Amino acid sequence: MARTRVVRVIARMNIGGPAIHVTELTSGLTRHGFETILVAGRHGSAEGDMSDLAQANGVNFQWLKQLGPRIAPWDDGVAFLRLFQLMRGIAPEVVHTHTAKAGALGRLAARLAGVPVVVHTFHGHVFRGYWGPAMSRLAVAIERFLARFSTAIVTVSETVRRELIGHRIAPADKIHVLPLGLNLDSFVSCAKRRGEFRAELGIEADVPLIGTVGRLVPIKNQQLFLRAAGRLVAAGFNGRFVIVGGGELAMQLQQLARELGLADSTVFTGWRRDLDRVYADLDVLVNTALNEGTPVALIEAMAARVPVVATAVGGVPDMIESERSGYLVPSEDLVVLVEVIGRALAAPAALLDAAQDYVIENHTLERMLTGAANLYGRLLEGKGYAL
Repeated sequence: MARTRVVRVIARMNIGGPAIHVTELTSGLTRHGFETILVAGRHGSAEGDMSDLAQANGVNFQWLKQLGPRIAPWDDGVAFLRLFQLMRGIAPEVVHTHTAKAGALGRLAARLAGVPVVVHTFHGHVFRGYWGPAMSRLAVAIERFLARFSTAIVTVSETVRRELIGHRIAPADKIHVLPLGLNLDSFVSCAKRRGEFRAELGIEADVPLIGTVGRLVPIKNQQLFLRAAGRLVAAGFNGRFVIVGGGELAMQLQQLARELGLADSTVFTGWRRDLDRVYADLDVLVNTALNEGTPVALIEAMAARVPVVATAVGGVPDMIESERSGYLVPSEDLVVLVEVIGRALAAPAALLDAAQDYVIENHTLERMLTGAANLYGRLLEGKGYAL
């Protein structure tokens, strides 16, 4: 039987959840009878690059240098033409796009090329927290238009699905939830690496260590994390703080740490790939984002039995039952955040058990791959393809 051909398109392979997601899907679905080409554009110099992860996993990977996250009429036109030519040449049964720019160019090119099944994934959305009201309304209007060219829309959480329905992006029966799945083995077993990360940083085992992991960009709002750290230190907290990640705000955040008197108690590590070592030594992971889909860092930390404190935004409440499997706080509420971090430092074992059980049940790689394969199969059958 011929393998189903899939062209997967993402705007760039910068460090973050979407790049991990498309790598795992592309690599893993080969075991489910799919032959996939992953097409990706350029990433920014401060964003970090995960294309080597795709290549290490044996992904059939193609660069499209004209494709990128920002509007660039000439490059966008060239990227659209090359996507169209690629799809006409390969004649895939499925085109699956990820991220906004790739979703726009990829879906239009797929329809023009006569691809029978066109799927787009919202890893979150940009309708809140990114721009002002006018640009947000324009983004909604564009996505409503593009949804007409989509056989199906996929979201990574039920909350994001409800928000898309609320924005009337597409009819409810066209929007499907496919939770993010990861290989969690290294995080579940990371206790064996305890002490390695602290030794690297020169932090004793009995010193509390609170961290945040992610891109250093405005939507992640690490300024709130640093302000909470400042409040804790002012109240007598004698622990340390670590910010893992890189991005455009790195220098600004380092300056804010100095202004808050945190220069000696906060470490900026930059990008890391050995996150199992990081989680093995964290006492609390904090996520202060203004908007999220399904944060990879939360899945990893919960698998590693690290107490999680996170703002109740986007798909985060779908992952965490507050006070049972983690701690949710209102967005931008510094007072509550500081108080809850203090509670998380004494999180009971039952909470850590519940968190780990939840992600093992809902966010494994095999569950995601099976869900994607089943969705493609149903959509193709709906188009008259015998599988």
